[in-house]
Amino acid sequence: MASTVRARTAMAAALAMAAVLATGGLWLYALLRANLLDNTTGRTELAARKVAAQVDSRTLPPGGRLPAPERGVDLVLVRDAQGRTVATSGDPADVPDLGGLGPGGGSGGGSGGGSGEDSRSAVLPPARPGGERRVAVAVEAAGPPGAHDPHTVYAVTVLGDVDDATGAVAVGLLAGAPPLIAFAAGLAWWVTGLALRPVTAIRNELEAVTASELDRRVPDPGGADEIAQLARTVNGTLDRLERADARQRQFTADASHELRNPLAAVRSRLEVALAMDRPDRESVAAALADTERLQRIAADLLLLARLDGGPGPRSEPVDLALLAAEDVARRGGPRVALRLDARAPVPAAGDPARLERALANLVDNALRYARAEVVVRAAADTAGGRTWAVLEVTDDGPGIPEADRDRVFERFVRLDADRGRASGGTGLGLAIAREIARAHGGDVRALPAPGPGGGARLVLRIPCR
Repeated sequence: MASTVRARTAMAAALAMAAVLATGGLWLYALLRANLLDNTTGRTELAARKVAAQVDSRTLPPGGRLPAPERGVDLVLVRDAQGRTVATSGDPADVPDLGGLGPGGGSGGGSGGGSGEDSRSAVLPPARPGGERRVAVAVEAAGPPGAHDPHTVYAVTVLGDVDDATGAVAVGLLAGAPPLIAFAAGLAWWVTGLALRPVTAIRNELEAVTASELDRRVPDPGGADEIAQLARTVNGTLDRLERADARQRQFTADASHELRNPLAAVRSRLEVALAMDRPDRESVAAALADTERLQRIAADLLLLARLDGGPGPRSEPVDLALLAAEDVARRGGPRVALRLDARAPVPAAGDPARLERALANLVDNALRYARAEVVVRAAADTAGGRTWAVLEVTDDGPGIPEADRDRVFERFVRLDADRGRASGGTGLGLAIAREIARAHGGDVRALPAPGPGGGARLVLRIPCR
């Protein structure tokens, strides 16, 4: 059984060529045979009609000897109503058995009918094994007006030429079919191999791609056919794989760095505390704070891992205005003023717990950098023909430079690293908020605050239900 595309294509081409040759050959053979037989029958009938016209006009040659017929007709003879041969163009001994074409077989032999008004034809089998077939035509000759002894004119033509021509065509078709089938299979094999050569190169290059060589790319054959599109798709997939691997490596390095610092601080503080006869409360409290920071980092890393590879968020009705009000109410008395701007319910669909976490991260970031006030706004907005549920957190802090407005949502990114660590930030809060929003079909963007005093505005939007 053919196991490769190349072999299957060659086999299919061979079968298709065989089917075309068989169908076309049979049709050509039958058409040629019928055409030649019709032409021969027509010539034979014409010879019979000429003699029938002589019978009608009583102008047959004396002695019953007819001249040799023209156009390849072999024999013409005339028989009376009793079946006696009254005239012939050849040896009477060579007359074949005319079978059903004998006297009385026609329907137009009555008196008064014109010559040739009734004719019959038949293909006669060989008289002996190995002989030739013949076509015979009988034409009724009514005779002159008043005559009551109708005659029948027979014309006979050997079908040797017809059989030879059709036999030659059949032999030619049978002899030419195998080379044509082999040519079609070979051509399909060659063309398929030529077309699949880039696929082989792509496969060989893909086999060479390893975890340490993700920068390799498959060759692009150019053009706009399916194989070129496959090569570009494979290269695009390798690009995404390389970027994902780079992000994963960077994430691992950043996570290790972030975990190493608080672990070293906890260890040093505990060692200092153990070196004292009576550990001071300040060292233990500092160690506890560093431990809590480790817990926050571990929790954020676990949440990001779930967002990256876990199932999508559950979908249930949620009011973003209510979520914002509950978050503001839980915070008590923050360092700066926290104000809510939610004038109407903002219905959406999503996971309330994750959306609450995204909002909390945005508010935490704003409170960390605000000078005097943070405003949380919940509203519905229409853009791009869709209605969006929007959570907007604005602060009056130093703001986010335009060049960093996309970078702040990357993992472990702090625009002020020292300040971020001192205030307890992990550099994961905005990244988590963005992943949650994207999981809900939305996104988070950083924009400048609308007021003249500067600041930052973080806008989370998801589709309304």
